[in-house]
Amino acid sequence: MQERYGLTKKPLGRRIAVTLILVAFVGSLVFVTFGLTGNPVQSRLIAWDDVAADRVDMTIQVRRPEAEAVTCVLRAQDVNRIDVGYAEVVIPAGEPQLLLDYALRTIAPAYTAELLGCAVGGPPAVPPPQFPPGVVPPAQPY
Repeated sequence: MQERYGLTKKPLGRRIAVTLILVAFVGSLVFVTFGLTGNPVQSRLIAWDDVAADRVDMTIQVRRPEAEAVTCVLRAQDVNRIDVGYAEVVIPAGEPQLLLDYALRTIAPAYTAELLGCAVGGPPAVPPPQFPPGVVPPAQPY
């Protein structure tokens, strides 16, 4: 075959190296996928109401392992998408499913409210508060 096509046999070491690289790549993809989806906490914002210029009432649903404390991050923003309220709420270990009502203190009327996320063992990886420079976030809870 070498005389006719000019091909030579590829060394066995190169095949092994390519196979190992492919296996490592697929393994790292699986690890990252399970790492991103492995949060045992499920949470969602059920309802919110801007009852006053300095307060937003929020209701969140949390499903989590019973023996774990959970930290949830709540945020309220004005019409210009500037933070007017931000809180990290620690929910002690207890029932696996619960509805939590929380009064979020704001510095101005809120246009939108959101639950950024919940996690076991500390705050979730979510954006930090984005208040304008020189503005002090309001003390929580209301």
